[in-house]
Amino acid sequence: MTKADIVSEIAKKTGIEKTSVLEVVESYMEVVKESLAKNENVYLRGFGSFIVKKRAQKTARNISKNTTIIIPEHNIPVFKPAKTFTISVKE
Repeated sequence: MTKADIVSEIAKKTGIEKTSVLEVVESYMEVVKESLAKNENVYLRGFGSFIVKKRAQKTARNISKNTTIIIPEHNIPVFKPAKTFTISVKE
């Protein structure tokens, strides 16, 4: 399902114009990205959490050049689904 599909479904179910729904969806995604960029987690009860995980520094190998490189410590965004969400998908 794409963003356009999501916007169409929401517009169909609510009767709101697609342009307004698209604006809200875009704003929602922007707020989530900004929050994660500031190391703030986003919790959506019954749906899941967007959290920032810290990856430790590690050593990796570049096999084409046969060299060792160090990947610095960094943060990555992660989605953790709520238990009820996980159960409904399993069924």
